Amino acid sequence: MSKNIGIRFAEPADLEFLKDNLYIREKMICRKIESKEIIIADKETVPVGFLQLEYLWSLVPYIALIGVLPEHRQEGIGTGMLRFAGSFLRDEGHQMIYSSSQADEPEPQAWHRHAGFEECGVIAGINDGIGEIFFRRRI
Repeated sequence: MSKNIGIRFAEPADLEFLKDNLYIREKMICRKIESKEIIIADKETVPVGFLQLEYLWSLVPYIALIGVLPEHRQEGIGTGMLRFAGSFLRDEGHQMIYSSSQADEPEPQAWHRHAGFEECGVIAGINDGIGEIFFRRRI
């Protein structure tokens, strides 16, 4: 990862960037900022990536969405955000983190495997019938 990349929890000042990149309502983004459920990657103080955490059954950490602006991909930013999330979650007592990818998305699946995730299940019939492949990774 480039030396001029910083990774941190989202702050209220990140709201516009997040509204442009997340698929949730502004009110929910604000709640997630407050709850430390969004991680931001900055390049020279400009946001270039995000990781949105969820908790399945209010207990199990799950990456709902991770994204890096196209011009900053392949720089290790996604892996850096994953490392930051893993450290935080480990300090909170968690041992695993889960994530998923649509069954027809080979690039995100390859990223998961490259980042140390292992496939752990499939839910068929969601996402307009495409299905969702679930992954887990020890943190």
